[in-house]
Amino acid sequence: MTAGHCQLCDAEKLTEWFHEDDECWIAACTICAVPMVVWKRHDPGPPEEVLARLHAKLTTVVQAHFTFDHYVDDDMRRIPDHYHAHARPVGGFFGHGLPRR
Repeated sequence: MTAGHCQLCDAEKLTEWFHEDDECWIAACTICAVPMVVWKRHDPGPPEEVLARLHAKLTTVVQAHFTFDHYVDDDMRRIPDHYHAHARPVGGFFGHGLPRR
């Protein structure tokens, strides 16, 4: 990523998208293939009430499309300056081949 360029702000539809609204979008992560919620504001620290809504939307997507139990992983490893969080399978990290509804 170059200075002034953010892949999450670009929001290219490179994988399956599950949800989009004025606040966020949720799609399969290009790296790990689990659902990932992305706040549409380029900021690493949403307020608690925003976090609660983003995580709830992520949970709704997982429950609608998948059959695995998940935990929210918001350790922003590769893009630390734009808030995003992954729904990881309990006991796992990657989502390749996760059971679907």
